[in-house]
Amino acid sequence: MTSIVIPAHNESRVIGRLLDSLLAESSADEIDIVVVCNGCTDDTAQVAGRRGAGVRVVEIPEPSKHEALRVGDEHARGFPRLYVDADVVIAASDVRELTHSLDGSSAILATAPEREVPLAGCAWRVRAYYQVWQRLPAVREGLFGRGVIAVSEAGHARIAALPPLMADDLAASLAFAPDERLVVDTARVVVHPPRTWSDLIKRRIRAATSSAQLEHYQRQEQGGPDKDEQDDSGLGHETAGGTAGRPSARTSKADLRAILRAEPKLILGVVVFVAAAVVARRGSRKAIRSQDFGTWLRDESSRQG
Repeated sequence: MTSIVIPAHNESRVIGRLLDSLLAESSADEIDIVVVCNGCTDDTAQVAGRRGAGVRVVEIPEPSKHEALRVGDEHARGFPRLYVDADVVIAASDVRELTHSLDGSSAILATAPEREVPLAGCAWRVRAYYQVWQRLPAVREGLFGRGVIAVSEAGHARIAALPPLMADDLAASLAFAPDERLVVDTARVVVHPPRTWSDLIKRRIRAATSSAQLEHYQRQEQGGPDKDEQDDSGLGHETAGGTAGRPSARTSKADLRAILRAEPKLILGVVVFVAAAVVARRGSRKAIRSQDFGTWLRDESSRQG
């Protein structure tokens, strides 16, 4: 049986659409859904509970995604196992596609779906940003930024060993070599973007802060120097194999130049992308200096039903 763990913190406005999508095409003995309501002050648990016996709801007092995932693992019944953010939408048919490659017959340990990012209703700068972001090699090939990751039992052992990190999906993606992970082109997930520039910047500040935490962890693991590896543009330096030779998903100037060579009409989008990187870089400095990796800066505009 495939288990699906959904950590949810105050997600009453959106969790119903995810659960309805999962339940619409699945049988009772096909998928095992565990919703872990962590530190909720709204009626997320009640909304999830109304979906019936196909959804098991667990409540914990601490508003922590890492703790919610750990508790979800304790209650999940089977493998392959999916970890799904409450604010995305994926169907049971897409879950099946994700699990096909995780039957132990190949080297694949983790999969994720192709993402659909609906930009209608978003501010023009948000649309311009995502036109560039979705073309970045790391974004196309990595498992992060999709709100869904599926793992085999062996893959689960790999990510269970990770420490609590803000960039949990990025860390999970980088935990697997390219030949161990797969973006399944026959599976889709809808990832709702922020609708306003200010909410996009909140996301980017969170991403810059969490990337710094992940890289600090990588340096500690490898015994390397603990130093800043971005320049004032907010973009990573151009080094082979990621930042300073470590696995990384940072955008380099070379990535942006390649996009412009292929599609010169995206020049405005690249300008917006760099502007967002600069603003986020500056906005993250205080949190990075104080080692504040707990402030989430969640955008609410993407959760408007």
